[in-house]
Amino acid sequence: MIKAVFYKKDDLIFGFSVKGHAGYAAKGKDIICSAVSSLVINTINSIEKYTDDKFVGETSESGNLKFKVVSDVSSSSELLINSLYLGLSRISEENGRNFVKVYIREV
Repeated sequence: MIKAVFYKKDDLIFGFSVKGHAGYAAKGKDIICSAVSSLVINTINSIEKYTDDKFVGETSESGNLKFKVVSDVSSSSELLINSLYLGLSRISEENGRNFVKVYIREV
Protein backbone atom coordinates (compact mmCIF):
# COMPACT_ATOMS: atom_id res chain seq x y z
CA MET A 1 0.00 0.00 0.00
CA ILE A 2 1.11 3.57 -0.72
CA LYS A 3 0.81 5.96 2.19
CA ALA A 4 0.87 9.69 1.39
CA VAL A 5 1.06 12.13 4.29
CA PHE A 6 0.63 15.87 3.71
CA TYR A 7 2.09 18.25 6.28
CA LYS A 8 -0.12 21.17 7.22
CA LYS A 9 0.45 24.19 9.45
CA ASP A 10 -1.91 27.14 9.87
CA ASP A 11 -4.28 25.86 7.14
CA LEU A 12 -1.42 25.60 4.65
CA ILE A 13 -0.03 22.34 3.24
CA PHE A 14 3.73 22.83 2.87
CA GLY A 15 5.04 19.34 2.22
CA PHE A 16 4.40 15.65 1.91
CA SER A 17 5.88 12.19 2.21
CA VAL A 18 5.05 9.17 0.09
CA LYS A 19 6.10 5.62 0.87
CA GLY A 20 5.24 2.08 -0.02
CA HIS A 21 4.05 0.28 -3.12
CA ALA A 22 0.47 -0.09 -4.26
CA GLY A 23 0.56 -3.82 -4.90
CA TYR A 24 -2.10 -3.44 -7.59
CA ALA A 25 -0.08 -5.43 -10.15
CA ALA A 26 3.37 -6.89 -10.70
CA LYS A 27 6.41 -4.61 -10.59
CA GLY A 28 6.65 -2.69 -13.85
CA LYS A 29 2.94 -3.14 -14.59
CA ASP A 30 1.41 -1.42 -11.57
CA ILE A 31 -0.63 1.48 -12.97
CA ILE A 32 -1.45 2.78 -9.48
CA CYS A 33 2.25 3.12 -8.59
CA SER A 34 2.88 4.71 -11.96
CA ALA A 35 0.10 7.27 -11.52
CA VAL A 36 1.22 8.19 -8.00
CA SER A 37 4.87 8.47 -9.04
CA SER A 38 3.99 10.66 -12.02
CA LEU A 39 1.91 13.06 -9.94
CA VAL A 40 4.53 13.32 -7.19
CA ILE A 41 7.53 13.85 -9.48
CA ASN A 42 5.62 16.34 -11.65
CA THR A 43 4.64 18.34 -8.56
CA ILE A 44 8.24 18.56 -7.36
CA ASN A 45 9.57 19.39 -10.83
CA SER A 46 6.90 22.07 -11.28
CA ILE A 47 7.67 23.72 -7.93
CA GLU A 48 11.36 23.72 -8.81
CA LYS A 49 10.83 25.16 -12.31
CA TYR A 50 7.95 27.59 -11.80
CA THR A 51 8.55 29.01 -8.31
CA ASP A 52 11.39 30.55 -6.35
CA ASP A 53 10.40 28.62 -3.22
CA LYS A 54 13.18 26.88 -1.31
CA PHE A 55 12.58 23.24 -0.49
CA VAL A 56 14.25 20.13 0.83
CA GLY A 57 13.66 16.62 -0.34
CA GLU A 58 15.01 13.18 0.23
CA THR A 59 14.50 9.79 -1.32
CA SER A 60 15.50 6.31 -0.29
CA GLU A 61 16.46 3.29 -2.35
CA SER A 62 13.12 1.71 -1.44
CA GLY A 63 11.30 4.59 -3.17
CA ASN A 64 10.22 6.54 -0.09
CA LEU A 65 10.17 10.29 -0.63
CA LYS A 66 9.90 13.38 1.61
CA PHE A 67 9.42 16.93 0.36
CA LYS A 68 8.96 20.20 2.28
CA VAL A 69 8.93 23.84 1.28
CA VAL A 70 11.20 25.56 3.79
CA SER A 71 10.68 29.15 2.64
CA ASP A 72 7.38 30.99 2.64
CA VAL A 73 5.00 28.94 0.51
CA SER A 74 4.07 30.85 -2.63
CA SER A 75 0.57 30.70 -4.02
CA SER A 76 1.96 28.68 -6.95
CA SER A 77 3.47 26.02 -4.68
CA GLU A 78 0.31 25.97 -2.61
CA LEU A 79 -1.74 25.31 -5.74
CA LEU A 80 0.62 22.58 -6.96
CA ILE A 81 0.71 20.77 -3.61
CA ASN A 82 -3.08 21.03 -3.25
CA SER A 83 -3.41 19.64 -6.77
CA LEU A 84 -1.23 16.68 -5.77
CA TYR A 85 -3.41 16.12 -2.72
CA LEU A 86 -6.51 16.16 -4.91
CA GLY A 87 -4.98 13.76 -7.45
CA LEU A 88 -3.82 11.24 -4.87
CA SER A 89 -7.13 11.45 -3.02
CA ARG A 90 -9.01 10.71 -6.25
CA ILE A 91 -6.78 7.74 -7.02
CA SER A 92 -7.49 6.42 -3.53
CA GLU A 93 -11.25 6.94 -3.86
CA GLU A 94 -11.54 5.50 -7.37
CA ASN A 95 -9.27 2.50 -6.94
CA GLY A 96 -9.97 1.53 -3.38
CA ARG A 97 -8.13 2.45 -0.27
CA ASN A 98 -6.38 -0.93 -0.30
CA PHE A 99 -3.77 0.59 -2.63
CA VAL A 100 -3.40 4.27 -1.63
CA LYS A 101 -4.16 6.05 1.63
CA VAL A 102 -3.91 9.82 1.96
CA TYR A 103 -3.58 11.66 5.27
CA ILE A 104 -3.13 15.23 6.47
CA ARG A 105 -0.94 15.74 9.52
CA GLU A 106 -1.08 19.00 11.45
CA VAL A 107 2.41 19.98 12.60
